[in-house]
Amino acid sequence: MRTWLDHIFRLRASDTTVQREITAGCIGFVTIVYIVAVNASILQDAGIPLEAGILATVLTAFAGSLLMAFWANAPIILVPGMGINALFTFTLCQTMGLPWQQALAAVFLAGLLFSAIAFTRAATLLSEAIPVSLKEAITVGIGLFLTFIGLQKGGLIVTNPSTFVALGDLASPQVIVTLATLVLTLILFIRSVPGNFLIGIAAGTVMGMLAGLVRPGTGSLAALSLHEYGRVFAGLSFSGMWTLPFWAAVFSMAMVIVFENIGLLHGHTCMLGQPQKFRRSLQATAVSTALSGVLGTSPTVASVESAAGIAAGGRTGLASLVTGVLFLLTLLFLPLVKLIPDSAIAPVLIIIGGLMLQNVQNINLRDFTEGFPAFLIIALIPLSYSIVDGIAFGFVAYPLLKLALGKHREVPALLYVIAGLFLLNMVLPIVA
Repeated sequence: MRTWLDHIFRLRASDTTVQREITAGCIGFVTIVYIVAVNASILQDAGIPLEAGILATVLTAFAGSLLMAFWANAPIILVPGMGINALFTFTLCQTMGLPWQQALAAVFLAGLLFSAIAFTRAATLLSEAIPVSLKEAITVGIGLFLTFIGLQKGGLIVTNPSTFVALGDLASPQVIVTLATLVLTLILFIRSVPGNFLIGIAAGTVMGMLAGLVRPGTGSLAALSLHEYGRVFAGLSFSGMWTLPFWAAVFSMAMVIVFENIGLLHGHTCMLGQPQKFRRSLQATAVSTALSGVLGTSPTVASVESAAGIAAGGRTGLASLVTGVLFLLTLLFLPLVKLIPDSAIAPVLIIIGGLMLQNVQNINLRDFTEGFPAFLIIALIPLSYSIVDGIAFGFVAYPLLKLALGKHREVPALLYVIAGLFLLNMVLPIVA
């Protein structure tokens, strides 16, 4: 068995052992398993039934782990990404009006575009065409968006007819549980307790039960049923292919997942000390994105939590294979996952948003031609409740400001094309 594993995953060549890879895979799983509940909750807001969302998340994570294990031989975990799921639900479905079936088709086509980029030199060309300030601004803007969603789910922010939003009722059980869970999860996180998010969600669920937000005696706690998932699996619809919003969704989704994964994978492969695995890791991620649309969820990304497994000694795909198998086993605990209330999930969204905000340090705010387009992206993503619209304003403003100062040579030709497409998407609805 060990000889077979060594042959498949080249353990000796990577200076690792079966025990070390299994340990790394288990640690990586504990740090990322929270995504099952959180992603399903966000997909539910798009109209995908909760149980189907859980199944889609688990199966996608399992399939992504297999791709990363056997194609890239890297200890990198692929799961539906935070931020990308918000793009899927709150921008494509709620703002642009796409039914979740069409949004899944957009994910599939974005995955095909991603694959075309990943298997050619286009990935390098595209990455070089987008300024660092705009890439980092997208991450920061999505982070603020996730925080806003978390505050809403936790009842801390509510709608107000006069001011649009206002502070929620701090005396309500939902808010009290959210704040208590947030404090606990923050303490666990800053103390680097393994599985901090998972422990926080579990504690928040228990507090929700005590506060009457969760009633174990009601609702469906039946064993795994494939009925709801049968409607979601391969439920993508291409009926909107002849409309501009559909292709705007495909283009925006593809752009975000390409840039985010290039950055994440570059960091992970450098941490591994094996930059040669970048290309195959990117290809595995691209194929996994297309599969996400078929399996019924928002696109996968190379999770930040992969770093935990790498830090624990993971060096090969055996670690990601172990993580994938453990994801599959979570289906045995489906009834428990379905009990988790929004007040237990909200703190995770808020903390992840805070982590993503750190990228603002990489933006040159002293150069207004760099800083202002980045500012537009950061401000408009949460305020317009649309990742696509926020990105559009920043990408259009960037070349305009450079042209105004006679710095047109600082703008790559490809960026003019991308900005033009965004501008076209903004202008056509006005003209029509």
